[in-house]
Amino acid sequence: MKKYNLTFLLFIFIASVSCAQVNKENYYYVGFYNVQNLFDTVDDPLIDDAEFLPESDIQWTQERLDKKMHDMARVIRSMNNNEGPDVLGLCEIENAPVLQEMLDRHLKDLNYRIAHIDSPDGRGIDVCLIYKYPKFQFLKMKGDTVLLGGDFHTRLIFRVDLLTEKKDTLHFFVNHWPSRRGGEKESEPRRIKSAQVLRNAVDEIVVAKPAAKIILMGDFNDEPNNASIKEVLKAAAFNCTTHVSLTNQDYLLNLSYSATARGEGSYKFQNQWNMIDQIIVSQSLFDSKGIDYKCESYEIYRPDFLVTRSGRFEGAPFPTYGGQRYLGGYSDHFAIIAKFYTR
Repeated sequence: MKKYNLTFLLFIFIASVSCAQVNKENYYYVGFYNVQNLFDTVDDPLIDDAEFLPESDIQWTQERLDKKMHDMARVIRSMNNNEGPDVLGLCEIENAPVLQEMLDRHLKDLNYRIAHIDSPDGRGIDVCLIYKYPKFQFLKMKGDTVLLGGDFHTRLIFRVDLLTEKKDTLHFFVNHWPSRRGGEKESEPRRIKSAQVLRNAVDEIVVAKPAAKIILMGDFNDEPNNASIKEVLKAAAFNCTTHVSLTNQDYLLNLSYSATARGEGSYKFQNQWNMIDQIIVSQSLFDSKGIDYKCESYEIYRPDFLVTRSGRFEGAPFPTYGGQRYLGGYSDHFAIIAKFYTR
């Protein structure tokens, strides 16, 4: 009798370990992070990067850059139980070389690869995507220009297609829409145009493949209820517990909506939380076929070491700079994350 009990327990143990390994392999941890100006210290004659040089008013020295790279790597590694995200969209990166240096110096063991195209932004503020290889294979990338008129140039709508180890294709879009500088209403037309370009890029994929798995992420500089997101991009309010399939299949699902409804945010401005960093997905990521969104996994990533501890900005992200004053923190945004899995 004892022999049979021992055999049964051994079987249960092996099965449990096997299930745990399968579950770990089948999850994809996806995030987005506005890193607040990861710039090198070299003067690039093709862009206006004078603000981020050693002799500038903010004194962007090599020592401060080294600390910035160390700190950003610390945040990235701390995600996903200290294994780093599988895919991470980034914005406010100056160029691929400074990001590659950070990965080589601090995150080499995580086997990240970079997808990046230089944006037409006059200050050299770019978006990019990093992903774990060989967990993901690169397929293609494309940058769509947002034409705003005159001398105003903004970041590309950046698309990256990746292939999973299960041979599923995921289409990622990384965004950093024009800011609200000059006023929310005055600047809104610029974000409306960005939304139109992104919506057209999504439709291009869906026309060719209606069941395509699409993940949009970024600093949209608008909130889930603003017209650019809700009406132009057609990103609907979404809650896992009450979700009913939308009759209009054109609509996307805004995973950030529930957190917004709770009064949470990724960025604090004038003592008000804003959810301008969002993850939005196609309905095909909630269809019980292939890769799906893990319900209620969306969250604002805010471990204690990223949070301002006291003073006027207590509870807000601890930034590298407050205006032109060097604080030595991380970023003025919290990262956002979501999990996806294969059935």
